[in-house]
Amino acid sequence: MARTRVVIIGGGFGGLNAARAFAGADVEVLLIDRTNHHLFQPLLYQVATTSLAPSEITAPIRWVLRKQKNVTTLLGTVERIDRRNRSVHVKGEVDPIHYDYLIVATGTRHAYFGRPEWETWAPGLKNVEDARRIRKRFLLAFERAEWEEDPAARQALLTFVVVGGGPTGVELAGVLPEMCRVAFRPDFRRIDTGRVRVILVEGGTRILPAFPPALSARAQRDLERLGVEVRTATMVTEIDEQGVVLGGGERILSQSVFWAAGNAASPLGATLDVPLERTGRVLVEPDLSLPGDPRVFVIGDLSAAALPGGGYVPSVAPAANQMGQHAAANILRLVRGAPSQPFRYFNKGDLATIGRHKAVASFGGGRIQMAGYFAWFMWLFIHIAYLIGFRNRLSVMLQWAYNYLFFERGVRLITETEDASMSRHPATIGRTGEFEARSAAAKAADAGQGGAR
Repeated sequence: MARTRVVIIGGGFGGLNAARAFAGADVEVLLIDRTNHHLFQPLLYQVATTSLAPSEITAPIRWVLRKQKNVTTLLGTVERIDRRNRSVHVKGEVDPIHYDYLIVATGTRHAYFGRPEWETWAPGLKNVEDARRIRKRFLLAFERAEWEEDPAARQALLTFVVVGGGPTGVELAGVLPEMCRVAFRPDFRRIDTGRVRVILVEGGTRILPAFPPALSARAQRDLERLGVEVRTATMVTEIDEQGVVLGGGERILSQSVFWAAGNAASPLGATLDVPLERTGRVLVEPDLSLPGDPRVFVIGDLSAAALPGGGYVPSVAPAANQMGQHAAANILRLVRGAPSQPFRYFNKGDLATIGRHKAVASFGGGRIQMAGYFAWFMWLFIHIAYLIGFRNRLSVMLQWAYNYLFFERGVRLITETEDASMSRHPATIGRTGEFEARSAAAKAADAGQGGAR
């Protein structure tokens, strides 16, 4: 008799922890992912800002699961789920893959609030390719500023705009000033990297809205002491090759705009033909299964699992880890003929780092709050502990220690400099007269809209 087959789609935190939870079980597990590696996404911004190499926060999925003989890893992109026939359809494969039980853990992607064209000018940060793209744009800004003689064009190159005041946006904005003003300063002769301008734009009334208000205020003060301009209750109304336009018509000229403002659920959730939450997340039963279909579980960022007090389980790595383990345990219960159990989310707390010796931490639903040195060291320790593999932990720890002591960033490679995604920069800033004309036009447009600079 064939063993029960469990198919897991996605090798992120949720999918990988689900696969690990089947260790030693008498089931056949197929894990399908569009990449061959697991990514420690909380540190992705450090790849984008030259602190870490991609290899230090990734681990091959096959290597992670090498000791689990009941797990097979497949590289592929699932395009559609057919619940009626209990099968998944993989791009490029003629025959679908049958499942007895299915775990969907495909996460989220960038959301530009109905303006997908903004991605051209404001890349987001979800995978290694995104981090490399941002790192390249970031480093090329300094290289081109070194050539630029026009003061306005140079300042546009040295202006960085981060859209979104959640943990990713705050951590990205916080790391830029010290890196530019200290680490990069001795390396350039024609420009003063201390003149960089970093602007964090948040549409809500405060940054880090998931944290208690006091910690949000502390984080904003820390950012401002680092030299970051924090704009709260400010919406972005336009992004183009010149920079961004804010609510009220203010235009900020910048060649480096980074997006950390919104997420949309993986489109695979829509193929399940079940009710979705407004951002596309799948509304699940208390045990994380689909309504009316106990053989399919949706976990991680794609899952809209209700909390007892209202709202949904947050889209964070600890929640995905817990969901993966719980979905696997429920499947094993069902295989044995036992009923599944409801999911109980345990909030381990929230952490965000702002800069050297600056971080905020909240535990116990905000009952325990910390900021400063202790929160910063706790952030370092927890992130190292959760990395997969001893090599990655040791490598990241050594890199951080070296950066801390010598203010030096080691991963500063620019490759494929003729990439079309960056070709806009020479055309925009290479001709002083053209840039000045565009700047004057932008100012006139702002004045006509009643905007103030």
